Amino acid sequence: MKYIVVILAGAADHPTEELGGKTPLEVAKIPNLNFFARSGKIGTAKLVSDRLQLSSDISLFNTLGYDAAKLYTGRGPLEAANLELKLDDKEVAFCMNFITEASGMLADPTAGNISTKEAKALVNFLNKKVASDFVRFFPGSGHRHIAVLKDAHGAEALSAKTRSPDEAIGEKIESCLPKGPGEELMRKLMYDAKLLLQDHEINQVRVDLGENPANMIWLWGQGCKPVLQPLREMFEITGGAMVAVREFAKGFGRLAGLTVMEVKEEGEESAIFYDKISKVALDALDEKDFVCLYLHTPDEASRAGDIKGKLAAIEGIDFFVFSKIRKYLDRSKDTRLLITPGHAAVWKMKGIVRDAVPFAVVGKNIVADEVEKFSEVASKTSELKFNKSTELMPFFFSKAS
Repeated sequence: MKYIVVILAGAADHPTEELGGKTPLEVAKIPNLNFFARSGKIGTAKLVSDRLQLSSDISLFNTLGYDAAKLYTGRGPLEAANLELKLDDKEVAFCMNFITEASGMLADPTAGNISTKEAKALVNFLNKKVASDFVRFFPGSGHRHIAVLKDAHGAEALSAKTRSPDEAIGEKIESCLPKGPGEELMRKLMYDAKLLLQDHEINQVRVDLGENPANMIWLWGQGCKPVLQPLREMFEITGGAMVAVREFAKGFGRLAGLTVMEVKEEGEESAIFYDKISKVALDALDEKDFVCLYLHTPDEASRAGDIKGKLAAIEGIDFFVFSKIRKYLDRSKDTRLLITPGHAAVWKMKGIVRDAVPFAVVGKNIVADEVEKFSEVASKTSELKFNKSTELMPFFFSKAS
């Protein structure tokens, strides 16, 4: 038996006037997604945790059957796990983003979409100038990197409340800085780095070219390493793979005992990227029982407030990814597929909401119901509803439905 989970991150949305009172999923041309809806069971699942912040990584925990309320420690440890960093009990991993500061404001949370090559040079520069036995920096990709801070009292001493830079765009930096235990150290690191970065030759060139400089770092999402039971033990499978671009999804995969399949996106056309990532996922099924394909593009279009980009992402995934998965299911009858957005991301709000989201399960031992389309409205007509955040995966792996 083969199991495929496809997470269309943030594809669910709210009806909007710009789309005639409909959602992107209702308007988008998605013949393959609608085929899966007709061929299987449709329902709704609440995959965000009531008492935790709204974030993509928390919904990923819950979607794959891990109780984020008990196990989630922060995004930093997930991205550190992707880099295969070994954290000791006194070390805390932070997301460290390069940002653009302008006139005391957080002007750009991606530092002008700085390239990985440029960013790595800046991370290495910071290590030479700032790193110590208690502070280390590790290069990731683009504007996303990792800082590891060490304190004798561990995570408790570095538990200041932090915000994602995406949440603070256009706000005064002073009002968005870490607040709480460890804030002085975190703020000092951010401002010390700013003094060093603003005169770096890479940023001077970027300014000359009219590009936003990476003139400050932003620390957020910190936590200690979470301990997760391997997915294969939870659901009695022999092996699984995570196919994703985003660092937190790959890091989660490593912590859950999945083989991470590397896929490059930077600089590629969307059609080529979708074609490649779907091939990687399906090829992994030659050796694995389980594959999770995490597709981030609808979520990121929502966060950018880009409705056209969100529609293009949903339609591109349907055309290039789900068409191939549909052919795979046609020839491999011993397979089951789960599709869900994981969470709803409202493009007008540029953020995540706590809505229950649609899901579809199709394949072996799944009897089709009468729902015709994959959408928020259609899924609500189903009696199949999961209100506990970790119920969906046990249902997906059940012997018969």
